[in-house]
Amino acid sequence: MSAITYHQMGTGAHKVLCLNGWLGHAKDWGGLTQYLDLDNFTYVFMDYRGYGMRHKLKGNYDMAEISADALALVDQLGWGQFSLLGHSMGGMAIQKILAQAPDRVKKLVALCPVPASGVPFDDEQWALFSSAVNTPEARGLIIDFTTGNRLPKQWIEAMVQSSVRHATKEAFAGYLQAWVSTDFAAQIRGLELPVLVLVGENDPGLSAEFCEQTWLQFYPQASLSVISNAGHYPMFETPLILATEIEKFLAA
Repeated sequence: MSAITYHQMGTGAHKVLCLNGWLGHAKDWGGLTQYLDLDNFTYVFMDYRGYGMRHKLKGNYDMAEISADALALVDQLGWGQFSLLGHSMGGMAIQKILAQAPDRVKKLVALCPVPASGVPFDDEQWALFSSAVNTPEARGLIIDFTTGNRLPKQWIEAMVQSSVRHATKEAFAGYLQAWVSTDFAAQIRGLELPVLVLVGENDPGLSAEFCEQTWLQFYPQASLSVISNAGHYPMFETPLILATEIEKFLAA
């Protein structure tokens, strides 16, 4: 495999690999990146195949492929052990990495995360999310809904346009199928490592209750924290609070 492109911030001893959500990309973490401790941590943000800096690279667009690419990247970087930060779909992806290399993962930070068991959709929900592949307006509806119908339309439109520019339709469709229907919970259930689950109080889908029924049942050492005044995108909505929560947990 050829060298994997990535975005790095910091030079600290604690290494953290960061994986974005379905509607994001490696350079789309909002204000969060302005407030990270770059002396004590090294953060690396990897794009998936078909996204961002790797948008021309074809793939299977599934969790196994993300995991394989991520492990190839940390090997490329010369990392031994590392922690993982995953947002939304990235929350499922970091668990696949954990399943493949449990001895190398120090801690998990799961932000508004999809569980290893996937997300059950009814027909109406699937119709909306699958239509987002070809319809930018549907992406806007999803962003608005998952942030509590409370944020400026200008920000929602900017998020939509960023998603359209930085992900191919083929990859966008493939990853949707992956995070909705993949289930490898049996591979990670009961693993003993520190896990922090962060959810926004205004996120109606990946809510605290949903994460309690999934994440907190899978990981004996998992804890959950609800971020006030945030929905599905705390890195944009409450970046100072989010940075504090992440690094307090990683540094402990």
